[in-house]
Amino acid sequence: MDWMRDAREKARFAWPSLSADRAVARLVQTLCVAAFVTLASGCATSTLTPADRAYTGRFSATTFSGDKRDNASGRFSLEVRGAKTLLELSSPLGNTLARIEVEPGGARATAAHMHEVRDTDVDALTQQLLGWPLPVSGLADWLEGQPAPQRTARVERESGRVALIEQDGWTIRIPEYSESPTRPRRLMLERPSTANAPSVSLRLVVDDPAA
Repeated sequence: MDWMRDAREKARFAWPSLSADRAVARLVQTLCVAAFVTLASGCATSTLTPADRAYTGRFSATTFSGDKRDNASGRFSLEVRGAKTLLELSSPLGNTLARIEVEPGGARATAAHMHEVRDTDVDALTQQLLGWPLPVSGLADWLEGQPAPQRTARVERESGRVALIEQDGWTIRIPEYSESPTRPRRLMLERPSTANAPSVSLRLVVDDPAA
């Protein structure tokens, strides 16, 4: 009968279409899975490893140059990863004041206005950036209550703890320690003026590592 022959013809042409739709769906699914795996792999590769040492807290700096006095305050974050160090300073409102990256062979820094400077001497670089020297090269060690290694230093102790360090032209006083772990809680850093730099008085209050 004609109507049965027509039905068979329609069925014969309908099935390939359905199979094609399924094939397309499987292809799309495969591509989506591949894209997800690639993206996840890329994210895993770019993830930063945890810092070897990390410190956060508040800072207050006062500089004197002749009759001129300047003040700056806010928060700091210091991270050490192997031979690399990252220091960030931010205002009390959270705006970035400076970002300083140190690695073997040199350092680079960016100020709030996004101007980047580079130098092989990180402490000289901070003076270019901030207008006053910041002792980045020794800071991570001083925050541990010890002088930077392989550089001349004078150390005074009280009750078995380092109370004063003189190094790199800075005098570092440590009037208070945290108990767990035992490391400086408050530091007072001072450096006299030179022909090219103002005198600096820097106060650091380190966040409790257990908080």
